[in-house]
Amino acid sequence: MTSLPTTDPAAALGGSRWNTFPEAGAALTARAFLTAIEPLLQGVIDDNALTHADREVLDAQIRATLALGTRESSLPLSIGPDSDEGARELAAQARTIGGQLATWAGAALDRLLGDRLPLPAGPLVVRSHCYGHLLTPPATDLLMGRRGGPVTMQLYNEWLHQVVLLRDALLPFTNWQDVPLLVTPTGLRHTEAARDAFLTELLVRRVRHSAVVDFARHVVTGTSGPAGYGFENAAGTALPAVLDQPPLTAPRHLLTWRPAPAHADATTATATYVPEAEDYYAAPRTLVEDLPPTGPARSPLTARTRPGPLADGARTARIEVTVDGTTTRVDLGQALRGHRYAKRVADGGNDSGAPTGSGSEAGAGSDAPRTGPVPAVLRAPGLVWTEAAEGASVDASGHPDLVVLALLGRLYPEYVTLRAAGPTEAGTAPGHLLTFTAPPGTH
Repeated sequence: MTSLPTTDPAAALGGSRWNTFPEAGAALTARAFLTAIEPLLQGVIDDNALTHADREVLDAQIRATLALGTRESSLPLSIGPDSDEGARELAAQARTIGGQLATWAGAALDRLLGDRLPLPAGPLVVRSHCYGHLLTPPATDLLMGRRGGPVTMQLYNEWLHQVVLLRDALLPFTNWQDVPLLVTPTGLRHTEAARDAFLTELLVRRVRHSAVVDFARHVVTGTSGPAGYGFENAAGTALPAVLDQPPLTAPRHLLTWRPAPAHADATTATATYVPEAEDYYAAPRTLVEDLPPTGPARSPLTARTRPGPLADGARTARIEVTVDGTTTRVDLGQALRGHRYAKRVADGGNDSGAPTGSGSEAGAGSDAPRTGPVPAVLRAPGLVWTEAAEGASVDASGHPDLVVLALLGRLYPEYVTLRAAGPTEAGTAPGHLLTFTAPPGTH
């Protein structure tokens, strides 16, 4: 997806025609989309007779627009000590993506100033509504001053707005450069309503993971669906990043795009991944003290994910863990919920301070008794919890990350801490210790 799709290769750019996107829509990556909207930038250069001396003004403008904390910022996201982890993850995304898009835009300016993109149908004239993007004083002087005017301003406003829409559309994805965005004849304007709803939640409340997923689905497929933790279509699947990264350090809210295999069925319908139980409070529970005693597993545990059948635009998925020839199944949605809610202590040390998990109030101390054998916890009916004042723990050292995620799906997801299980040798991954305490008032 690196070339500009076109319904008519001979169609001439110019006049009111600034792109050759097909009416049915196209899938473009970020780099390809930025290249596809270059005619707008060429129109600005032509109409304003810009030279290389003006390049720094426009470069500074796009950097100010895409940055956080500037007067011209298009995303007034302020991160402080009390900001939730979802906002922190998305702010880091905005900085990374914005910086790279600004660099690509600067390279495009250099190229178009030295090697003009032809507009065979004549000077470009585009009507673009005001979207409230503030300009730096030098950019205002350049675009609206002696050499500029309304036409120049309209062209630049449309280009700038499309770049902002591009940055925001990419926020949910760790591998944002690979995501195939749906592009229509109006570029990314079709994402505006979904973007407004998503940014409103991000800016005024604790952002929900389901809101991140819904916005991500809009920018890839153009459609909404039931609240869930991921989605898929014929092109690929978007699921939480923890499925590819260590649970101790993986983002809680971001998604990773996974392209469909070349042999996959191209008619696959768009589907949302949803948890089996919407309300985990109502799920049956098993006290860890009541688990049958079991010895350590006789062979290494293995795990894989397996999707369920599609029904009414949604599907569930499970983690299948094989223990000594017996396979147990854990709902992937509940496992991901457990990962989002758990407090994490990456160094295995002091876990003092406010927990980051939703609904959590305290983590268990490092001296909690290790009363939950991994095989027994995985096979337990419902969610495992404790009423013991001293708490309990599950030592998952030596097991794959996906097994650790499955264990998080078996524990009642409040008052759980995931920590590194002691020091590790150089070059080896840390083990995992899951500790959990009794909810207040149960002992």
